[in-house]
Amino acid sequence: MSASKSNGSSDKAPALEQQEERCEGEIGGDNSMTRLRKDPNLDHRSDCYEDVKSDYHPALFSALERFLPSQLLDAPRDVKLQYLNKVVSRYVPRGDRNRVQCQREYKERIFNDYQSFIDAVKENTEESFKRILSEPSPGVYTFDMFQQGFCELLINEVENFERWVDATKLTVVRPNTMNKYGVVLDDLGFENMLDQLMINFIKPLASVLFPDVGGSTLDTHHGFVVEYSKDRDRDLGFHVDDSEVTLNVCLGKIFTGGDLFFRGVRCDTHVNVDAHTEEFFEYTHVPGQAVLHAGRHRHGANEILSGHRMNLILWCRSAVFRELKKHQHDFYSWCGECLNQKKERRQQLIDARYQEFFHT
Repeated sequence: MSASKSNGSSDKAPALEQQEERCEGEIGGDNSMTRLRKDPNLDHRSDCYEDVKSDYHPALFSALERFLPSQLLDAPRDVKLQYLNKVVSRYVPRGDRNRVQCQREYKERIFNDYQSFIDAVKENTEESFKRILSEPSPGVYTFDMFQQGFCELLINEVENFERWVDATKLTVVRPNTMNKYGVVLDDLGFENMLDQLMINFIKPLASVLFPDVGGSTLDTHHGFVVEYSKDRDRDLGFHVDDSEVTLNVCLGKIFTGGDLFFRGVRCDTHVNVDAHTEEFFEYTHVPGQAVLHAGRHRHGANEILSGHRMNLILWCRSAVFRELKKHQHDFYSWCGECLNQKKERRQQLIDARYQEFFHT
C-alpha cells in the first residue's frame, strides 16, 4: 500500500477500485451493452436520488436501480446514476430530449429571476430594489411579476366564474364604484394568497419606496380583476385609489390602446389641482408586468381601441397611516401641491426679507 501511495495512486481499497473499473467498463462500452435486467432484484435496497438535479423524476432512478446488472448494484451512486441516465436517454425521442432541455433552461431562468427578486426583498434597501425595478416616472415603479402561464390560469378562473354567474343569474359585487365589470378576488377564495403577497413582497417594497404614505404599515388589502373592451368598461376616468399603495398587473389578453396615465400625487385638499408638466406620464401595459404606485397618485386609463384587457389590482391599506393623517394639516412630504405651496411660501419669505433689508 505504501508503494502505491508514493506513486500518487488512489487510497481506495483494491476491491472497490476493481469494482468501479468494471462499472466504468460497462458504462463506457457500446450502447447495446448498456442494458437493464429483465427481472428486478427485489431484495436490493435502492439509493435515494431526491437531491439529484436531473431531467427525470428521482423516483424513476430508485425504481430502475433494482433492474441494474448484478455487478452494479453495490456500485457508488454516481456510477449507477450515470448508467441509468444512459439507459433512459436511449428511450427518449430526440424531440422530447430537446423539449426537456428547453424546459430545464426555462426553469433555471425563472428561478434566477425569482431568486434575484427574493434577494432584493431580503436586503430591503433602495439600492437592492433598483436592481429589479424601473422608475420611468417619479413615484411609478415597474417590474416583471407574473409568468404567462399564471396569467392564463387566473384569466380562466375569472371567466369560469363569470360564466357561472351568467348561468345562475347571480348579482355580483363589482370591484369599485367606477368599474362596471370585473370581480373581487377575495370573494373567489384568493384572500389568503393576496394577503401573503402584500405582506411578504409588496410591504417590503413599499416600506422603502413609499415610507411617507404608510408603506411600512400596510395591514389590509382589496384585490380584484378589472376588464376593458368595447363591450365592457372602455376607459377609466381621472381618480385616486382607496389605498396607500397600489399594485397593478396586466394579465392580458390581446389589446391595443388603454394606456395608463398619471398626473402627480395629491392630498384630499389638492386632488383636483392641475398637474405640473413634470407630473405627466403615460404607461403602456405589458402582460405579466406590474406597476407599483401610491394610491394618491392621480391616474386613469385611456380608451381601449381593440381587444380585451384584464388587470389584477391590489389596493394595499394602512390603518395606522389613515389615523395619523386625521391629525395632520399639510402633506408636503408626498403631496406635490403641498410641496409646491411650501416652496412658494419660503420664496415669499425670502423676498420679503430681501425687500426689508434693502429698503430700510
